[in-house]
Amino acid sequence: MPTPHQPSLIVRQKSPQNIEFPFASLSDWLIPTELFFVRNHFPSPDLDARDWRLRVGGAVERPIELDLDSIKAMRSTTFTAVVECAGNGRVYYVPPKEGLQWQNGAVGNAAWTGVLLREILEMAGVKRTAREVLLAGADSGVVDTNKKTASPGPIAFARSLPLEKAIADSTILAYSMNEEPLTRDHGYPLRAVVGGWFGMAWVKWITHITVVEQPFLGYWQARDYFRWERSLGEPRLVPLAEMEVKAQIARPVQGAHLIVGQPYRIFGAAWSGEAVIRQVQVCTGDGRGWREGRLLETERPFAWRLWEYMWTPEEVGRYILRCRAIDGAGCVQPDLQRSDCESYAANWIVPVEVSVVAEPQTYEEEFVI
Repeated sequence: MPTPHQPSLIVRQKSPQNIEFPFASLSDWLIPTELFFVRNHFPSPDLDARDWRLRVGGAVERPIELDLDSIKAMRSTTFTAVVECAGNGRVYYVPPKEGLQWQNGAVGNAAWTGVLLREILEMAGVKRTAREVLLAGADSGVVDTNKKTASPGPIAFARSLPLEKAIADSTILAYSMNEEPLTRDHGYPLRAVVGGWFGMAWVKWITHITVVEQPFLGYWQARDYFRWERSLGEPRLVPLAEMEVKAQIARPVQGAHLIVGQPYRIFGAAWSGEAVIRQVQVCTGDGRGWREGRLLETERPFAWRLWEYMWTPEEVGRYILRCRAIDGAGCVQPDLQRSDCESYAANWIVPVEVSVVAEPQTYEEEFVI
């Protein structure tokens, strides 16, 4: 439970539980576990580590079964990575899109500890014919039958990774988050951490790993979490994978009142997929165009960058604040929403409108979440 000094999480759905981090309260590079957003498709399974097993099979030389103690006895690795729900920002789509109406808080940065997925695959001996690695969780159920894409009876949440991503240094099976054991809502006892990829790839409560020789076309890969790809001319469906370059303003919040002539810190976070953030630019709507924001903390692959820009408004009036990120691959955050991402990957610039006034307001300004 949050302390009196902590903001409350925003409930987007009670059952299964889906809760959002109040992004306007962002202050630290790492988001505390108790404030981290939760995305569940089905109720969180209540697993007992004493009975839980990880089974690895499929196109391998030696199918294996491991308990949690065996995995913890392996060489551990820790790295910090940002995870964003693919539907983060969906509320900003025009016209509205179906799905949970996330604003900008279905994203977070945490320190994850576990073992490289590659080392577990090496124990099993991946066959040369392997193409993908399928991760399946213990959470299962029936997808809403009112939807056109309803599931054919009960299904588990399962997603595959291309073999090259599965064996990369940025993909681990984590049992710890922010130096504490995973909580139930965050995938206890074991979850995937897939640096640079949207959260649907970060399968929680993993029980089965299956190496497959053909592309996986399960429900969560072929009927949901996809976008349109037009590189071949005619559009084709491709599964979602890497996160898109994005920066968000945490403060000031929408509708804030600032005082003319007083410096104000515009503050937020930025992230991308496989590439690091190189720049965050800020436009304050005062006719001076885009200006360079200051990146905070040390650059680390797959983690987000906090940023700031100090602005002193010189005239009373309404201003539209905007920010945009540019990553190391040269990708620039777009101005406008795209038509090829279904209801996902909402990474276009979301403006924040503020009022600059001559005198302090007599009331206490509140966060507008």
